[in-house]
Amino acid sequence: MTTDGERETGEGATGLRRAIRLPHATAMVVGTIIGASIFVQPSEVTSQVHTVGGVLLVWFLAGLLTLIGSLVCAELASTFTRTGGVYVYLSEAFHPALGFLWGWAMLLTMHSGIIAAIATVFARYTAHFVPLGTAASRVVAIVVILLLSAVNYVGVRHGSRLQTLFTSGKMLAVAAIVGMGFALGGRVPDHFVGSTAGGNTLGGYLLAMVAGLFAYGGWHMVTYSSEETVEPAKTIPRALLIGTLIVTVSYMAMTAVYLYVMPLDRVASSTRVAADMADTLLGSGGAGAMSAIVMFSSFGGLAGIVLAGPRVYYAMAQDGLLFKWFADLHPRYGTPHRAIVLQAIWSSVLVATGTFRALFTRVVYTEWIFFALMAIGLMLLRKRTDVTRQYSIPLYPIAPLLFIVSSLAIVVNTLISNPKDASIGLGLVLIGLPVYYVWLRRPAS
Repeated sequence: MTTDGERETGEGATGLRRAIRLPHATAMVVGTIIGASIFVQPSEVTSQVHTVGGVLLVWFLAGLLTLIGSLVCAELASTFTRTGGVYVYLSEAFHPALGFLWGWAMLLTMHSGIIAAIATVFARYTAHFVPLGTAASRVVAIVVILLLSAVNYVGVRHGSRLQTLFTSGKMLAVAAIVGMGFALGGRVPDHFVGSTAGGNTLGGYLLAMVAGLFAYGGWHMVTYSSEETVEPAKTIPRALLIGTLIVTVSYMAMTAVYLYVMPLDRVASSTRVAADMADTLLGSGGAGAMSAIVMFSSFGGLAGIVLAGPRVYYAMAQDGLLFKWFADLHPRYGTPHRAIVLQAIWSSVLVATGTFRALFTRVVYTEWIFFALMAIGLMLLRKRTDVTRQYSIPLYPIAPLLFIVSSLAIVVNTLISNPKDASIGLGLVLIGLPVYYVWLRRPAS
């Protein structure tokens, strides 16, 4: 039976129920970007840039480039309102094979791997309160994945509301940490002390920018659920803009308070910077409070990521690029339930075997190739007279060109700094091409 709320919001063309409004979509943007990294290990940025101003500049520029990427996605989301996000944009702008490669890489490790990684972070911080061995830690991570998958199985409204709740709590935690740091940090000497490692270099800034952009990852995931979003052509661009600005301010504020309380050298060497800051201000009891915050933040980030992925596999199945079985919607809940189960099982396998670490670190950089192609696709679509849009990216074509160059810089930097693993990762993604053509030639039955 359809509820009043569902009658008011209507349904997508394929029966998906529109339940995601602007607050929920914005919470998804913020929640999927802010995971555990800003609370745990910002050392990749601070170890490369040796002045406080330089570090803050990196976080600002990374946020600016993320905003440009979000606006690229916003224009494409206002052009194609079908569920699937980047998969749809690449398929429409170039060829279905490219969209398939994105979905292949997502399922293989890019999306499933980050689910496994964040669930593992949650389990590791659970061990602060309950002693866990390796096997028990993996069980906790799998249970979290299955729990959040079950929530999304019974309805997108439940999943989006859970995401909104945890994102709200996460933002309160960020505000509390920033407020506590600046209020109590006055009793700690040597505010904003730079590093003694030497001066800044262009190479150092580039490496720091790469790390910063990875920390901003996940902004595109809100586009995966377009057909479950109320007025997606308007809601998704607004959510991307508001959410990215919130994250940028949050990241800069968190980094500023770390550097206010502790010298830059200590921030650069810390693997749990929020907990170290709390210990500095409150004594040894601060680590427990920060462990709880990291668990809370990880769980909230995972809620949005678990919600987003199955919508891509559902869209692929609709197009015949995955078993049609995965394009079925649950008769009662209206969710792509089989795609949700597929993601839950594969992510759990990656946790249980520990293989996500090697796969994820080798493949994750390749998403920036797709991001560059997505921006190129936007420019190609601008030349097509049969394509209309409800939102246009400002500063065109400078903004998308800047994003293309930045995305390709990440790829080139990874290939140069770690050519063996980067080549293996690229090879794993490209294996999807023969899989695509073999799949097309299979018997129709």
